[in-house]
Amino acid sequence: MPDTYKIAIVGAASLRGKELNDSLGDSPFGSADFLLMDDEAALGQLESVGDEVTFIQRIEPSSFAKVDFAFFAGSQEVTRKHWHSAHKAGASIIDLSYALESEPKVLVRAPWVQDAQREEANGATEAAPDLQTPAVVPAHPAALALALLLLRAKSVAGVSAASATVLEPASEYGRAALDELHQQTVSLLSFQSLPKDIYDAQVAFNVLPSLGESAKAHLGASEARIRHHYDLLSAGHLPEIAIQLLHAPVFHGYGISLSLTLDEPVSLEHLEAGLNGEHVDVVLGDSDPPSNLSSAGQDDILVRARTAGGSELATRRFWIWAALDNLKLTATNALACAQELRRLRPHGKVQ
Repeated sequence: MPDTYKIAIVGAASLRGKELNDSLGDSPFGSADFLLMDDEAALGQLESVGDEVTFIQRIEPSSFAKVDFAFFAGSQEVTRKHWHSAHKAGASIIDLSYALESEPKVLVRAPWVQDAQREEANGATEAAPDLQTPAVVPAHPAALALALLLLRAKSVAGVSAASATVLEPASEYGRAALDELHQQTVSLLSFQSLPKDIYDAQVAFNVLPSLGESAKAHLGASEARIRHHYDLLSAGHLPEIAIQLLHAPVFHGYGISLSLTLDEPVSLEHLEAGLNGEHVDVVLGDSDPPSNLSSAGQDDILVRARTAGGSELATRRFWIWAALDNLKLTATNALACAQELRRLRPHGKVQ
């Protein structure tokens, strides 16, 4: 890296912000100058990025002066309030809050998937970000995982049908959701009334397809986002897939149950070999199965495949179970997006 970049993390005290802090230290951006910012409640907190320790500062319009990359990892309200200041200052914007996904010319990106598709199609896919792109949104981790698995599966054989049940953790909705799940668990075990400010429903010891009418977390919106992001990553080149989202009573990590019907029979070993590769770690049947616990802190999506009927013979129908650390995958995809934007500012200077 020829020059030292200046990187701002807005929402540095959030779950996504903290995971991004940890991931940046081990990335090609590890030698950058970091500026951590958040709302009033987090001011003055000490955080570390790589080998440096710094304070979380107040967000001001002038805070983005000479910033090369601005990661928005906090609430959507904070992103909407401050992203124009970062854009005006010339920063490349990576929005982990999803607040900007509907803004004109903003792109949803997962470079691992889109680069592979571009190579497969000899460049005949939608263009990467350019100087007219105001911001990029790293694709939802579940959409990224599904796109990567379907991309690998179709390299083995054509996919005639696919459907997925996605189990979502509390951490996808931030620290308040984690706290409420914990408080509900403790309250149930001590026979006390349940706090329901975030979910407006009992989520502890429960699996739900929807939440209460007054919930601050919106399961329907999350399911729609996963579908929309998958469609954007597919760009018409990946198999269609039916997706159902359920809220699981776990703190961290997605679980995905994926059903595949292929155009022709293949062996389990052939499918496993096709799925395994960069960012996907296939766990064989003689090892412990993937879980939200075993995936914690892992860069890769952990996967186990089996035939739908349990037979060892070649078949068209398979079940795939995948587990992934949602915060880690979001952070690593955000860094991949930043690497993609880096080519637009090759000397680390404000454009």
